[in-house]
Amino acid sequence: MEDIDAIAALQDPVRRRLYEYVVAQGREVGRNEAAEAAGVARTLAAHHLDRLTEAGLLESGSRRLTGRSGPGAGRPAKVYTRARAERAVSLPARDYRTAAELLAEAAEQAGLDAGLCAAARRRGEALRGSTAPCGDLEEAMAMLAARGYEPHLESAVGIPDAEGAKEATGDAAAVVRMRNCPFHAVAERFPPLVCGMNLALLEGLLGTDGPVRARMDARPGECCVVVESSKNNID
Repeated sequence: MEDIDAIAALQDPVRRRLYEYVVAQGREVGRNEAAEAAGVARTLAAHHLDRLTEAGLLESGSRRLTGRSGPGAGRPAKVYTRARAERAVSLPARDYRTAAELLAEAAEQAGLDAGLCAAARRRGEALRGSTAPCGDLEEAMAMLAARGYEPHLESAVGIPDAEGAKEATGDAAAVVRMRNCPFHAVAERFPPLVCGMNLALLEGLLGTDGPVRARMDARPGECCVVVESSKNNID
């Protein structure tokens, strides 16, 4: 019932907007920033952010947002990030995670990595259907967002592009990173197997002979795969 209560906390539209904004930033967010983004007063934002923390959907802490320390640096402000715990609801009760972990364990022990990747690539191609390979990074981001990967553009120096997908796609150095791995729980236990499967799935979904490509580039707290313009790799 705890998961149901937590998810029910998002029924309030203001609370949902605040949660989605905090999650989308991929960093700590203060109350003032969240309130401005949601278009509500700071006191109301603080109330809803704390309710989301109580529900286990956000985690809170405190730090000085000015970046300074010592006398005159100001009081630490309360900040929020997405909670690390997963929430899922299935009625009636189902346990697909255990089944996925058992299948992954059996596949790993039997050395079925190649077969799993081939099946994942076929599934990606089936999801793409008869359409051509993904045309650019903007289109790739839309496809990845629809699959729950939470994509965001990042420049070559690791700074998210502030101008949006359309302008950043013209930069061959830009890559699409993903703040969420839909297979996170199983990938933590069987990283080579599941990350390889994930890469193959995205290769099938986006295509391998178009202007974008998926490749491995693991980073803590994010999906192990990134998507970039294929011309990044032309000498």
